[in-house]
Amino acid sequence: MVQNFKLLLAGLASTIFVSPIYGAGPPAFLLAGDSTTAIQNAAKTGGGWGDGFISTLKNGAGGINYGHNGATTVSFVSGGDWAKVLASVATYKSAHTTFVTIQFGHNDQKAKANITVAEYKTNLQNMAQDVVAAGATPILVTPITRRKFSSSGGGVAQDLAVQANATIAVAKSIGAFYIDLNRASTDYVNAIGATNAETYNLIPTDFTHMNEAASVLFGNMVSGLIGKSVGSAPGFDIKTYTTPNATIAKDIASGTYIFPSGFGTLPSNTLSA
Repeated sequence: MVQNFKLLLAGLASTIFVSPIYGAGPPAFLLAGDSTTAIQNAAKTGGGWGDGFISTLKNGAGGINYGHNGATTVSFVSGGDWAKVLASVATYKSAHTTFVTIQFGHNDQKAKANITVAEYKTNLQNMAQDVVAAGATPILVTPITRRKFSSSGGGVAQDLAVQANATIAVAKSIGAFYIDLNRASTDYVNAIGATNAETYNLIPTDFTHMNEAASVLFGNMVSGLIGKSVGSAPGFDIKTYTTPNATIAKDIASGTYIFPSGFGTLPSNTLSA
C-alpha cells in the first residue's frame, strides 16, 4: 500500500501537519532544487549533491534529480519543473514510498529574484503541501553552504543563514521532515579549511557548485542526515535504502578532509516507470 497521509487542519487552511504512514514499497526520491542539487553538466555551469545522493540508494530504492540551474521557488514552479516532479509522484507512488526533497535559497536570496523571505517561506510551504496532496512525503533541505571563506576570518561566510532558518521554520510549522544541510556542510567545510574546500569547486573560481567528488561527499552527507531525520517506522527503515559510505561518514563526523574517488559515473535517474 503506497504511503498515505493524515492531514490535520490547525486553524488556518494553509497550515498542514503531516503524519506519514509508510508502505511496503522501496523509496523513490525525487529531488527538487537549484543548481546545488542539479547534475554536473558538461558546460560546468552547475553541479550539486543530487547525483551523489542517488548513488547511495540501494535495495530497490531509486531517484531522479530534477535540480535546475538558476532556479528559485518561483521559477521552478512557473517554468514547469515542479509539474514534472508532481507527475513523477503520480507515476511512482503506487509501487514506492515516495519522498520529494526540496532545497532552494541560493537564487531566491538574490536581489534580481525579487523574492522576500516571507514569500520564500510561503513558496516552500505551498510546495510541501503540493507534495502531500500528490501522495508523497516532503523533506525540506536547508541550502548547502557556499565554500567561500570570510575575508575577515572566522570561517565560511554565513550568507545563507536567513534562508536556512526560514526553511527550518517552515518545516517545523507544518510538521514536515527536514535536514539542516547548511549547518552540516558549514561545519565540515570549516573543519577542513579553505584550501581543502577549494578542491571541491566545479571550476577554480566557483565556490558554489561542486565537482563529482564533492557530489559524492555531500550526497553521502545528505544520506546520513535523511537517515537521522526520517528514521524508521514499523515495517520501514530508511537506512535499508540509503546509507552513507562508512569511510566518508567517518571523515565527515571527524571533520577530516576526503576527496572521494573511484565512484564511476554518477546516476541522475535510477527509477523506471
